[in-house]
Amino acid sequence: MRSQAKEATLDAIDRALLEVLQADAKLTNIELAAKVHLSPSACLRRVKALEDRGVIAQYVALVDPKQVGRHGTSYTIVNLEKLTRATMDTFEQAIRDVPEIHDCFYVAGTNDYLLRFTYRDAEDLEHFHSHVLSSLPGVTRSNSMLVLRTVKKTTALPTD
Repeated sequence: MRSQAKEATLDAIDRALLEVLQADAKLTNIELAAKVHLSPSACLRRVKALEDRGVIAQYVALVDPKQVGRHGTSYTIVNLEKLTRATMDTFEQAIRDVPEIHDCFYVAGTNDYLLRFTYRDAEDLEHFHSHVLSSLPGVTRSNSMLVLRTVKKTTALPTD
């Protein structure tokens, strides 16, 4: 039986810190402390504790795909020939080695995996389908949905 990671206990100050940091992680400690009504030293201690407990997993720069020539986004459903542990492990390792694939989720229901990738143009999309997807081990079928317009996109998790 797999053990579940213990959920962190967060108080109101932790939640406020997470809300502000998810909106702008580039704030200085002094600016962050002012926004959550803490002294700078207490703020620094609280943020460090959130990092040490793994609540704050990492800090990253979010790049606008269009600004780097990635004008399209595709969500692709993938089905494997058989769902054995060995087939899944082989497929999942191959996915980790494909930099064009941003996300891969093992999903419940009639499909096996959901992938997200970005592409430059129709040629790039066609290359991805004919060379990358078709070379993944165990794939029997894929179905892509191309994003026409993004209505909402956030990386922030609710803190309540």
